[in-house]
Amino acid sequence: MEGIIKSIDGVELEYVKNVHPSEKSKVLLVHGITVDMHEGGMYDRLAKALFNLGYSTMQFSFRGHGKSKGTQEGMTIAGEMLDLLSAIRYFQEHKHEKIQIIAASFGAVSTCLIIDSIADILENLVLWNPVLDLDNTFLHPTLEWGVANFSIEKRKILQTQDFLLVDSDFRAGIILFNEFPYYNPKENLVNSGINTLIVHGDKDSYVSYDVSKKVAERSDNVKLVTVEGSDHGFDSKERENYAIEVTAKWLSERVK
Repeated sequence: MEGIIKSIDGVELEYVKNVHPSEKSKVLLVHGITVDMHEGGMYDRLAKALFNLGYSTMQFSFRGHGKSKGTQEGMTIAGEMLDLLSAIRYFQEHKHEKIQIIAASFGAVSTCLIIDSIADILENLVLWNPVLDLDNTFLHPTLEWGVANFSIEKRKILQTQDFLLVDSDFRAGIILFNEFPYYNPKENLVNSGINTLIVHGDKDSYVSYDVSKKVAERSDNVKLVTVEGSDHGFDSKERENYAIEVTAKWLSERVK
């Protein structure tokens, strides 16, 4: 089923939903920045694998991404939190129905930031290559992708225009950069107590694997699975399949 939902502030968001007749549980897939609800096709394969195990799934595109309304430079963390909460409420049949969430990369930011608001209905959380430290990723980057896109020299462009091109393609707006110092998703996650699986490549050149490792070390509720040799987004079909299999197995062990 494909369609449009409206975010809390009226922005139209595209979505696709697959309802399983037996519906073991509902799994919402949350994508990263610069991509859309398909996550380069990997979310489509993940949704199929989960559906075959008896789960209903839903994918949606954040504002400014895919076919959703809004502009790229108008996308903000606050806006993505509105979008995510709207998608959750639409996916639920009733307000207290439990769900599972899988979030990739920048999708972890809004997910972790609203985690207190949805703690009563979020059973399990899976994070793929998650952005958990905004300062480390965007404001003072040390990894290859961050240095190439968000160095001090690059960010000087924001003094003369209201956006910065990410990967020469996505127009990240100045308001988004103004938000970064005020949010701390990793602390929200650590303090939440939600059962969480992090799947992260140890050669990630976009988002720090070490941050994920330290978060897992700080919380008994967070398990880290390392995809050895993998860059961001699981850089081969074999590694993608491994991430899907690990995720499906972990959820199946916890959802009865």
